[in-house]
Amino acid sequence: MSTITRSDVVDAIYSEIGLSRKDSGDILDMVVDEIVKELSAGNEVKLSRFGTFSLRDKNARVGRNPKTGVSATISPRRVISFKASQTLRNRINRRGKFKAS
Repeated sequence: MSTITRSDVVDAIYSEIGLSRKDSGDILDMVVDEIVKELSAGNEVKLSRFGTFSLRDKNARVGRNPKTGVSATISPRRVISFKASQTLRNRINRRGKFKAS
């Protein structure tokens, strides 16, 4: 199993659309920046046929260090949650190529 990097996505945009690598990188950055901006504003981000990014508030809780067994308070925080769309889940389970329609 390997990891896909930002550079891999930029190269895919470059080869599929034919834009320069710089323009492809700029487009990817704009998409990611828009997602971050909307999440920062407290909005959900739904990408059709991909999934939904949302924020969840987690309350403070007591946790335990697994090595030492010492209790520690875990502070309240916001976490990003992603739920894959049914279309994405179906594509992954079939291991088919994702086609835009």
